[in-house]
Amino acid sequence: MHQPTPPSTADDNRRPRDLPPWLPPTDDGPGRPPARAPRPASAPARAAAGPRHATGLPPAHTALICVALPGLAISTDRGQLTGQGLEGFYRAGRRLLARCQVRVAGREPLAVQARMTGADSARFVGTLRVSPTAGPDPDVVVERTRHADGTERITLRSYAVHPLRLPLEVALATDLAELSAIAAGTPGPELPAGVHGSGLRWTTPSGSSSITADPPPADALASAGLLRWEFELPPGGTADVELRVRAEGAGPSRAVGRAATSPLAPARATGDHPGVAALLRTSIDDLEALLIRDPAHPSDTCLAAGAPWRCGLAPAEALAAARMALPLGTRLAVGTLRTLARTQLRGPGPRTGMIPGPRRDAGAHLPPACTGTEATLLFPVLLAEARRWGLPEQETRELLPAAERCLTWLRTQAGDGTYLCAPEPGGPVRSETQAHAHRAALLGADLLDAYGRPGAAELRQWAHELGEAFRVDFWAADRGGGRPAAALDPDGRPLALLGATAVHLLDTGLLGAGRPAAGLLDKIQTEQLARLLGGPAMDSGWGLRGMGAKEAGHNPFGHRSGAVRVQETALAVAGLAAAGYEKEAGGLLRGLLAAAVHFGHRLPEMFAGEQRSDGSAPLPHPAACRPAATAAASGILLLTTLVGIRPDVPAGTVTLRPLPSAPLGELGLTRLRVAGAPFSVRVSRLGLAMVEEAADGLRLGK
Repeated sequence: MHQPTPPSTADDNRRPRDLPPWLPPTDDGPGRPPARAPRPASAPARAAAGPRHATGLPPAHTALICVALPGLAISTDRGQLTGQGLEGFYRAGRRLLARCQVRVAGREPLAVQARMTGADSARFVGTLRVSPTAGPDPDVVVERTRHADGTERITLRSYAVHPLRLPLEVALATDLAELSAIAAGTPGPELPAGVHGSGLRWTTPSGSSSITADPPPADALASAGLLRWEFELPPGGTADVELRVRAEGAGPSRAVGRAATSPLAPARATGDHPGVAALLRTSIDDLEALLIRDPAHPSDTCLAAGAPWRCGLAPAEALAAARMALPLGTRLAVGTLRTLARTQLRGPGPRTGMIPGPRRDAGAHLPPACTGTEATLLFPVLLAEARRWGLPEQETRELLPAAERCLTWLRTQAGDGTYLCAPEPGGPVRSETQAHAHRAALLGADLLDAYGRPGAAELRQWAHELGEAFRVDFWAADRGGGRPAAALDPDGRPLALLGATAVHLLDTGLLGAGRPAAGLLDKIQTEQLARLLGGPAMDSGWGLRGMGAKEAGHNPFGHRSGAVRVQETALAVAGLAAAGYEKEAGGLLRGLLAAAVHFGHRLPEMFAGEQRSDGSAPLPHPAACRPAATAAASGILLLTTLVGIRPDVPAGTVTLRPLPSAPLGELGLTRLRVAGAPFSVRVSRLGLAMVEEAADGLRLGK
């Protein structure tokens, strides 16, 4: 038995001195309220205090959430903003407008439809019967188009046979509350309004917001928070009012993802499966909506974790999402790597080279995990794979020193021991941490060799010894063929818990010539893991459960104990496909695509792991972020896995390894990006792949 070496790293839950103020220090899991975002901030930050139970947390699963960070607009399906729960317009974590209630001819329109029209916009339609002779048929339609940038257009449309005089009233109010206070159920009272230009204004010592109207209202009543118009509409006539909500002194809310040039290629999908086009389009839209900038370095963009709770940077998830989005180009990857390289710890001490990150809840069986460890190990992996996808040589060399510091941290923490231990004294040795470390060592060694840097042989030797030990120590034998242990306790005893974190053992990384790196499991163990992941205990029919249904403490809504997490399902599909287990990969893939239809192809970060049955639908998790960066990027990974794109731009080749069974039939992906140029590929119903567009000089590998 290989005993784990004592950990030497300190808890990274505290904010390091050089961590930028817009990076939240902790990540406590869903269902915990976010803290007030420090200012200046690019987006609202997530919870910054220790674990707390917010029993009154407003549910987010029924909300229509328009996102274009730093702006949010959160609504119910009725369209009216009543100031209840999360409703309102937000900028950088502050609710600028909480209440926006429309009345026409003294009555509230009857809501008949509410739908998202894009990642950043929603459309609400209501009707009224105004004419005395209208009978049961509505003769006035009220349409409201709401945008995350703080604008709303109200359109009145008359279908009456006679001219109508329609008074329009809009009742407005706000509390200027922080999202953290709203989540905790303590938003504060509505503020008194003052007339301001063509609208109203609200002020507190910590900030102000205003709303302007075009055309200006006929009346503005500050005491009632009311704007009034009166319109004369002929038959078939329309009238429009545009409202604009702004934070005083902040200027227009310019979303990073709506810049003239996006870091993400405008890829499109076509094929036999009716959902592939919508999934890819929605995934890219959501990723663009979640883009944020480091205010001190505005040319570098990265992804916030998700809305509404996690609109700040979570390093491990930003790296993971950028990695899954590499088929859309390397610009997001380089922005993420540069941003996080600036947070890397320097100077003497055991934490040198680490990228700090918050703690993440790991469920009832394990203590919270250190996402700083995961981020530090993902950094060199993303750089190495981005180079394969075509990251320019100059940018690779620029980021190489930060990757080397990550790899030095890895070897320092492992020391003379076999395993990379948890940062907390006496903590467990986690299986997924070893998978991250093994992949970082192999891809990092490959990167060091490519640039003539020392240390590659040492990393490969450590990775070899880790694999030899892991296959013995982390395999829990049982009558069913065994399973990988989730962790080893401080005495070296395995925790034989079947959970979705095992998928990281299949995510081995990409080396040259389209070759996947070696994994920690042998062939027989990999086959057994594939059988377990594809079995009914783990596959809910909608995706992969976070923990097996037969495990003690299973909860289909538990965010680490049974809920379907989209990222882990996508990683399972990709890993199983790469290892040759098409049946299991195809089953998980079809289940997640079926779930995507029920979520309008905007997949949440997680949903309940209830077993799928005829006529059922996946149950949403009330605290899940939607959109979420890793869930949106998972859509990219799922579709590109079917094609099996494995580029090696430094060698001038791209290898295709499509699934021979073509589980979704014919599939075409256009306007991806490889080697900085458009890349298009098509897979036939027979599972044969053909490149239709590629960079000059890029050859098809074997």
